[in-house]
Amino acid sequence: MNKHQESMGHADEPQITLRGPAELADALPYMLGYHPTDSVVMVALHGSRGRFGGRARLGIPASEREWPPVARQLAESLIEGSERRGARPDGIVVFLCQDPARGESGNQVMERLRPLAQRLRTACGELDVPVYEALCISDGRYWSYCCPDERCCPPEGSAMAVPGTSVMAAAAAYAGIRVRGSLRELEARLEPSVLVSVKDQETALDKACARLVPRLLSSVDRAGIGEETIALSRSLIERLAGAERTPETWDVDGADDLLITDDEAAAVILGMQDRETRDRAAAWMEGPDTRPALRLWRALARRCVGAYSEHAAAPLTLAAWVAWSTGDETGARVALGLALRKDPEYVFARLLHEACNEGLDPEELRACFRRERGPGEAGREIPETVPEIPEGLDMPGAPEAGDRPAAPHDHRGAAGPARVRRTRPPGAARTPRPPAGKPVRPAGSGPVKAVRNRRRAESRSQEEGEARR
Repeated sequence: MNKHQESMGHADEPQITLRGPAELADALPYMLGYHPTDSVVMVALHGSRGRFGGRARLGIPASEREWPPVARQLAESLIEGSERRGARPDGIVVFLCQDPARGESGNQVMERLRPLAQRLRTACGELDVPVYEALCISDGRYWSYCCPDERCCPPEGSAMAVPGTSVMAAAAAYAGIRVRGSLRELEARLEPSVLVSVKDQETALDKACARLVPRLLSSVDRAGIGEETIALSRSLIERLAGAERTPETWDVDGADDLLITDDEAAAVILGMQDRETRDRAAAWMEGPDTRPALRLWRALARRCVGAYSEHAAAPLTLAAWVAWSTGDETGARVALGLALRKDPEYVFARLLHEACNEGLDPEELRACFRRERGPGEAGREIPETVPEIPEGLDMPGAPEAGDRPAAPHDHRGAAGPARVRRTRPPGAARTPRPPAGKPVRPAGSGPVKAVRNRRRAESRSQEEGEARR
């Protein structure tokens, strides 16, 4: 680490000092809550002691042609995002994490990714923020791209610390922080289950789509579908609550899948493509509904198979909202990353993503949902515009921003365009399409936008007051 020391924590909290590449590599999973796989992770450093700040994570693009724009966008997003949060970084640490392919060694992975590491260092340097350390982590070993001293950073790499033996592991255990496996394992819980027949589920979705889409086109029948969807969702939540399982139970997800029929899953999945219905369901994020609702949204995301894969954006975002609102930031980041991978234009996920990145308190959003949609209300739509959302930014407690694809052919690709603009009038609904097109896809979330706008107005008022003084 070229004698640069890293510290975690704030001035009023116990300080954890990390010295050298070994301790940095060991600390990464505790910063994220999981072991990143196939990922570029960049962490901002602040102050003379290198306090950790914001971070950005992105799947490593398969095509080397994408590396230059990806490096520039990640550097810009992290630095600009840190400035919006209060301070420009004084330095950055880069991690490249990737398992070897079949027949490949960790050392070969390191050499293959060396040009990407150099691109990232150059992109940060062009913005006058130095990269203090760049590490490659692969096959249980780590390499430094910055340290030339073979005594501490040998060419063959160094073995990672034995789990649970480092200073970071001890501090994390004391603080109650745990690593929940790898990113790949966490995402697998939200992907189609092997216990569900893809053919049978897709057939059920086809039948439900043929039955519901014509009704969704009718303003009268659309409200009826919403009531039916909410009633069925409530019934499924009660069913799951009656089969409550502890986290230690083996294959909790598989057991939940068996409690929901293909037809029930199809009806709720398609019903939740309507914005009003989805926003009513978003109210189930506290009290006794919380845990079974989270299990339901995860189970429904796993039932979005075949041509209906994109429909998973709705249950994934609901799962992210419940997880985030109850303090499970890691689960929220993973679910939001997958939602944006399924549908990069899904506005509710993008708004929630931005709310997390801006450090909004979930309680503020909860209060908005309570005010806008009381018990039993059908809810009312709030016209809104799609915000301009910076890509690739992942602040502490935020979802993984880099899970968005650069192009449809590469799900691990670079983040898409840095700005997304509305292409229809504010408040206008999307046109429902059967799949070969898709049923109605929801617009954004009023409560998220309302809180975000209020916070921005308060920030502008404070800045204007300081300027006058």
